[in-house]
Amino acid sequence: MSLHLASAPQEGDDRPRSGPQRHVPFSEHLGLRLEHAEGGESLVSVALRPELLNNHASGHGGVLMTLLDSAMAHAALSRVGYAREVVTVDMHIAFMRPAGGVLQARGHATGGGRSVCFCEATVTDASGDVAARAMGTFRYRDIA
Repeated sequence: MSLHLASAPQEGDDRPRSGPQRHVPFSEHLGLRLEHAEGGESLVSVALRPELLNNHASGHGGVLMTLLDSAMAHAALSRVGYAREVVTVDMHIAFMRPAGGVLQARGHATGGGRSVCFCEATVTDASGDVAARAMGTFRYRDIA
């Protein structure tokens, strides 16, 4: 059995590993789409498929958490023009209601400095109802 790290590019894989269009295997697997990221603001969406639902036929909490995390990370990265990378240090989530269909997460960098960025994000469904909110702390690091 062969095992490889997703962050280690495979031979011949020239997909970007940094910047707004960077390849993140898990995000690709879920079908996350970066719609906008600039000046500390971001918009990331996902169209829920049957395999992304929970046993109540709504968006699985892990999918919503990943959507929120991605929106906040892109907000933090766009705050510095994607000149650095980020890692999630801390994240607090509140689930408000079941979510279905196409979901959008709007991320916003609310503060921080050279080493960390504080962010917030909100997930809404197609009708504009809020399904979840999050706050997170992201540590900046140099691009590897």
